[in-house]
Amino acid sequence: MLDLLLPPRCPGCGLEGALLCAACSAPLRRRLDEPPGLPVGTPASMPPGLLQLEWCAMYSGPVRAALHAFKYGGERRLAGPLGEVLAERWRRAGRGGDVLTWVPVHASRRRERGFDQAEELAQETARALRLPVAPLLERRQRTTAQHALGQAQRASNTTSAFRATTTLSAAYQGAWAVVVDDILTTGATLAGCAAALLDGGAGAASALTVARDR
Repeated sequence: MLDLLLPPRCPGCGLEGALLCAACSAPLRRRLDEPPGLPVGTPASMPPGLLQLEWCAMYSGPVRAALHAFKYGGERRLAGPLGEVLAERWRRAGRGGDVLTWVPVHASRRRERGFDQAEELAQETARALRLPVAPLLERRQRTTAQHALGQAQRASNTTSAFRATTTLSAAYQGAWAVVVDDILTTGATLAGCAAALLDGGAGAASALTVARDR
């Protein structure tokens, strides 16, 4: 019904009737066949606490347009195709993983936006992978957007921003958690999430994002 009343329009090229057309989805799928792990020449190392970090595309062109439309434009239908690509990358390159979770936004930002984009990505990815998904993290404080900060500030911005939820202690002690997010910048946010998960009793932590910036 929604597609009939409000036909989707590809955020990359504007084609009506496509959430993400074949041409604009190609960059999103470019890394699907690449080996696991961080590519040689990647400027940043593995964020502390993570056993593995996987991502699907660079944050540019149609990928950037799609994430912007999803995150800020309210085009929540994009969670489906984005989650499918995340799931496919993890099938081909992921190692382990008992439960999926996500990098949560602060409650005030969720109220402003009306949804949590990382949660919706995690839900779609978990559905495709047939893995459980659970809210294992909560954001203790509203942080400044990472792109507005320097490298040292980014690390301190997220050091104590997250904590494990009671769901982790009650149902997933010792589990290998895979944290889903939309964009990877320096890795400071994912390092903060990994620290909170491990402190809360998770056995291991990995991460999976749609895009990588810089």
